[in-house]
Amino acid sequence: MTDQATAQLRSVPGTDTAAAPAAPTAPGTADDPRAALTALRAEIGKAVVGQDAAVTGLVVALLCGGHVLLEGVPGVAKTLMVRTLSKALSLETKRIQFTPDLMPGDVTGSLVYDARTAEFSFQPGPVFTNLLLADEINRTPPKTQAALLEAMEERQVTVDGEPRALPLPFLVAATQNPVEYEGTYPLPEAQLDRFLLKLILPLPDRDQEFQVLARHASGFDPRDLDAAGVRPVAGPEHLAAARAQVSKLTVAPEVLAYIVDLCRATRQSPSLSIGVSPRGATALLAASRAWAWLAGRDYVTPDDVKALALPTLRHRVALRAEAEMEGVTADSVIQAVLAQTPAPR
Repeated sequence: MTDQATAQLRSVPGTDTAAAPAAPTAPGTADDPRAALTALRAEIGKAVVGQDAAVTGLVVALLCGGHVLLEGVPGVAKTLMVRTLSKALSLETKRIQFTPDLMPGDVTGSLVYDARTAEFSFQPGPVFTNLLLADEINRTPPKTQAALLEAMEERQVTVDGEPRALPLPFLVAATQNPVEYEGTYPLPEAQLDRFLLKLILPLPDRDQEFQVLARHASGFDPRDLDAAGVRPVAGPEHLAAARAQVSKLTVAPEVLAYIVDLCRATRQSPSLSIGVSPRGATALLAASRAWAWLAGRDYVTPDDVKALALPTLRHRVALRAEAEMEGVTADSVIQAVLAQTPAPR
């Protein structure tokens, strides 16, 4: 069954809800940021079949300067999607394979003693990059997971009492298996809140799975993106220009009030022990602006807010134990809040 987040991310006002949200065909040259990011999405499609909603979510996060958590069973192209994004975006990328024995210093870096100089020198960890692929982040214990908290929020890490700035732009794209899988550690609420979006990647339908096999039968190698024809089509300059344009989008007071009402309604839900915080409200605003920009508008509508509500808010709420036992999910609670909260016209 199609995941609710996929349905939401595929639903742009005025478009076919069965199709992925298509950024408008942008006029102008390849230097136009919207044209570059539209090409970015198409380039990822050379290696990844389907998962259009997740690809769009990654682009939204790039536009907001936020981080993304990709959840799905093994084998649905989570890692391949991020690797292809980094290839098409011309950003420095590093990968951390999270394991139970990984230490915080393996992420942030540490002081290393140099016998030649009799001094300690800082050796940067893989977090010092533009796009960090945190693969299977919930395979490592909370102590190591927490090593990313400061990096994700402050864009810096502190080692031996000294803060060290990370390169900009900086984005964490973390993958995780569903928490019911053996050997996983659920991410703490404080870290979940640092992710702008949580995208759930569903299993492909029959036609998509046939396309995957047909590509492999014709020689596609997911480890060789060059052979797949993936090329850099955008860079940091396009991303900076796009973010500047997104920041100028108009948001009417009525839309701001709608976001506030949605978030406050989650705090009053009898099914939730923790509702959406003000940080979640600002994240929903940022994601909605990016979505509107991708749709070719210079203003945000209530439909933009609705489209991003599930992936932006689902990981920022906590279910009460009794509600969870009754089969209630975070998605169903947020959908109920959307249905019950009047939207401005």
